[in-house]
Amino acid sequence: MKENRIDKQKQPTFLMAVKKATISFFSFSPMILAVIGLVAIFQTYVTPSMLSEFFGHGVALDIFDGTFIGAISSGNGAISYVVAEGLKSHGVSTYALISFILAWTTLSFTHLPAEASVFGAKFTTYRNILTFLCTLIIAYLSVVTQGALL
Repeated sequence: MKENRIDKQKQPTFLMAVKKATISFFSFSPMILAVIGLVAIFQTYVTPSMLSEFFGHGVALDIFDGTFIGAISSGNGAISYVVAEGLKSHGVSTYALISFILAWTTLSFTHLPAEASVFGAKFTTYRNILTFLCTLIIAYLSVVTQGALL
C-alpha cells in the first residue's frame, strides 16, 4: 500500500503543471515586458530613412551594417519585410536587406539579458556569436546564389 501512495505522489498532475506554468509566467513577465518596451522604443525612434544612411559603402560593410542594425532593432519577422521594403525604396543593397532581415528575426541585443537569465550566459553568448557569423555568411551567399540563378 505504501508503494502505491508513493507512486501517486511522484506523478505530476495537470493541476501541478498549470501551477508551475503560472508561477513561471509571472516570474518572467517583468523581463518580457521590458523586452517589449525596448523593442517598441527602437521601432518608434529608428526610421527607415535613418537606417538607409548607414548603407551603401560596399558589400562587406553593407552586410555587417545590415546585421548590426537588424540585431539592434529586432522585432517581428512580418514587420521586417515592411521595413526592408522601405529600405529598398531608399536604395539599400540586397546584401544589406538580407542580413538585416536575418538579424532582425534571429539576433537581438535587447533580448540578451532575458535570454541569458533563462538559458545561461555561456549558451546565450555562443548562440549569438554563431548566429551573427552565420547571418554574415548567409547574406552573402544568398545574393551570390540569386545572381547565379537569374
